Amino acid sequence: MAGVELRIPLVDLIIIISYLIGIVAVGLLSVRRIRLTSQAYFLAGRSLPWGMVGAALFASNISTIHLVGLAASGYNEGLVWGNFEWMAVFTLILLGIVFAPFYFKTKISTLPEFLEKRYSSACRMVLAIMAILAALFIHIGMSLYAGAAVFRQFFGIDVVASIIIISVATAIYTVLGGLKAVVVTETIQTVILILGAVLVTVFAILVLPKFGIYNLAQLKAAVKPDQLSMLHTHSPVGLTWYAVFLGYPILGIWYWCTDQTIVQRVLGARSQRDAQLGPLFAGLLKILPVFLMVFPGVLGYILFRDVIGSDSNQTLPVLINNLIPSGLKGLITAGLLAALMSTIAAALNSSATLVAVDIVKRLKPTISDEKRVQIGRISAVVVMLMAMAWSTQGGRYSSIFEAI
Repeated sequence: MAGVELRIPLVDLIIIISYLIGIVAVGLLSVRRIRLTSQAYFLAGRSLPWGMVGAALFASNISTIHLVGLAASGYNEGLVWGNFEWMAVFTLILLGIVFAPFYFKTKISTLPEFLEKRYSSACRMVLAIMAILAALFIHIGMSLYAGAAVFRQFFGIDVVASIIIISVATAIYTVLGGLKAVVVTETIQTVILILGAVLVTVFAILVLPKFGIYNLAQLKAAVKPDQLSMLHTHSPVGLTWYAVFLGYPILGIWYWCTDQTIVQRVLGARSQRDAQLGPLFAGLLKILPVFLMVFPGVLGYILFRDVIGSDSNQTLPVLINNLIPSGLKGLITAGLLAALMSTIAAALNSSATLVAVDIVKRLKPTISDEKRVQIGRISAVVVMLMAMAWSTQGGRYSSIFEAI
C-alpha cells in the first residue's frame, strides 16, 4: 500500500478490526459443539429457526453494491427504484406460501437435485455448473471488487489489500463452519447493516433544517419532480409502473424462489413452519431499504448535489464522510462490511454445496459423509481463490455492470 494515505481515525479502525475479529469468532463458536456431518455442514442440520432464516435471506441479498447503488439511484431518479425492494416482498410471500412447503416436503438438498427428480441428471449437472460460475464471477468476484473500491474511496485502502482481508476473514468461518456458521453471522450482520443505514438516514434528516427544510412541503420543493414518487407513468430509465409490475415477477421469482444461494437457507429450516415463516420475515425486512437505502440518496441530492455532481456513486460516501462523526463512522463501515461478507459467505457456502452434493456425489454415489464435507471445504477454498483473482480485474471495466 505504498504511496496510499490511509484516512482511518483510530477509533474507527478499532471498531472495524473488532467487528472482523468478532464475526469470525462468532461464526466458529456457533459450531464448536456440533459434529459436522454433511447435513450439518451443508444444511445446518436442518435446524434453523424462522428468525435466522429470514435474517439470512435479507443479508444474503443486501451487498455493498446494493447499498451504494440504491443511494445512487435515489440521488438520480428517486424512490421509484424502491419498487424493486417492495416487489421482492410479494415474491418472498410466494416463496413462503408456495415454494417452501414443496421444497421442505421433498427433502431436497439443492435446487439442481429437484431438476434431476423432475427431468434428468443432465439438467441437474448443467444448473449446478451455471450456479457455481454465477457465484464465482458475480456474487463473490464482483461483490469483492465493488466493496474494495468503496473502502478505497472511504479510507484510501488499497483494493487488493481489501480483497485479501475481506476474503480471508469471510472464508475462515464459512469454510470451517458451513451453513450454520454462515447463517448465525448473517443474523448478526443484518442487525449491524440495518443499524448503520438507520444512522445515515437519521443524521441526514437532522441536518435538513440547516438547509431551510422544516416540513414535507419544503422537502418536496427541494427535490426533482417525481423524485419522491414511486409510481411513474413516464420514465427515462424505463421504470414505469407497468414495466415494474409486469417485468419484476419474472426476475424476482427466479432469484428469490429458485436461486440456490437464497433457497439454501429455506432448505436448512428445522420445520415446515420455520421454512414458511422465514421468507415472510425477510419480506417484512425488505420494506426497510426504501426508507434506509433509497431515501438517503434523495437526501444526498438535497444536501450535497454541488459536491456529488454527476457522479451519483459518490452519494453514500459523501453522506458518511460529511455527516457521521468518528466512532459512528466505524460502525457504519462495519455495516458495509457486514453487507459484503454476508453476500460472499452465502455464495461461497452455496458453491461448496453444489460441488459436493450435485457434482461429486452424483459422479461417485458411494463417497463417505466425511469425505463430502472435506470436498465441500476444499471446493470453497478453490472458489474463493478464483473469485479473489477475478475480482482484481474489476478495475479494467468502466462499471461493475459492464464487468458482469
